[in-house]
Amino acid sequence: MSVRDLADYPWDAVVPYQERAARHPHGLVDLSIGSPVDPTPGIIRQALADATDAHAYPQNIGTPALREAIVEWYSRRRGVPDLSVENVLPTIGSKELVALLPTLLGLGEGDTVVYPRVAYPTYEVGARVVGATPIAEDDPALWPDGAKLIWINSPGNPDGRTWTVDELATAVRRARELGAILASDECYAELGWDGPWAHEPIPSVLDPRVTGGTRAGLLSVYSLSKQSNLAGYRAAFVAGCSRIIADLLTARKHLGLMMPAPVQQAMITALGDEAHVAEQKELYRTRRELLLPALEAAGFRIDGSEAGLYLWATAGEDAWASMGRLADLGILAGPGPFYGPDAAQHIRLSLTAPSERVAEAARRLRGDPL
Repeated sequence: MSVRDLADYPWDAVVPYQERAARHPHGLVDLSIGSPVDPTPGIIRQALADATDAHAYPQNIGTPALREAIVEWYSRRRGVPDLSVENVLPTIGSKELVALLPTLLGLGEGDTVVYPRVAYPTYEVGARVVGATPIAEDDPALWPDGAKLIWINSPGNPDGRTWTVDELATAVRRARELGAILASDECYAELGWDGPWAHEPIPSVLDPRVTGGTRAGLLSVYSLSKQSNLAGYRAAFVAGCSRIIADLLTARKHLGLMMPAPVQQAMITALGDEAHVAEQKELYRTRRELLLPALEAAGFRIDGSEAGLYLWATAGEDAWASMGRLADLGILAGPGPFYGPDAAQHIRLSLTAPSERVAEAARRLRGDPL
């Protein structure tokens, strides 16, 4: 299989609902895509500007300063104190790594890639591009013999599912029984809301309480797109097993996958500053507290959503019917079927719209007059 064999991009199916919502007399409220709308913090933009004399090719491996910053961030923010620079590698956003990981690992026909039952579609796409067999399964006990790569996503997109330390440890043990690489997509880890995540850090697959004393076969993927509003910078990284990181680096050198030098410098600043992350989280919290009760008042149940950037909602009806009802209110959501057949009655609503538009969506959902 090749990229030419992939189906049409699924978001094209949302266009008629977008057009329908845009006809609302008070305008469209687009909650369908998780693309940040808030400004990139000034200290990060300044760091980028100061690094624009980038006349030489950057290193695929990243600058020593960036790798040290990633190591320090894992220790300070993720409870992972024992990494070295050999355990980390910057990537050009996280989506390219997710899509290319089967390729970079040399997987192909006859190999199996496991991913969550309700999931961002890129895990499956990466497997199909190399001709591997994708299998959607959440329960480690049901992960199949012969699996070569297993993806977990915590906190999950779209459903906000967040794995506990014990659940992660169980996943690690099972992956090692199978001889599989376990890759954990952790891009929303700074956005905990409910349950234990209201006051506890969300654990990483590299947490010493999880790993059993060795990082062998484990990868953690993270992005600064959401916590720092750097989606346009394509600023992300992978950390974990030094052997796998070395193999990924070799492949990326051959493919010419290197992060622009000014972006690397901006990442160092972003990783070292916690104040802007806390401020951004509070913006998302405010929007969430506006939208969640309004959805419930409109007859939706919120499932999961204990962490992450989205509300995962159902009205107990076909997702496309919910999409239509919301479009008539001028609200555009993301349809659950894009995230797997288990999500046929769910919709995803993002917290990334401007706060005044989220407030407007909440007003329409409640039926309040202007």
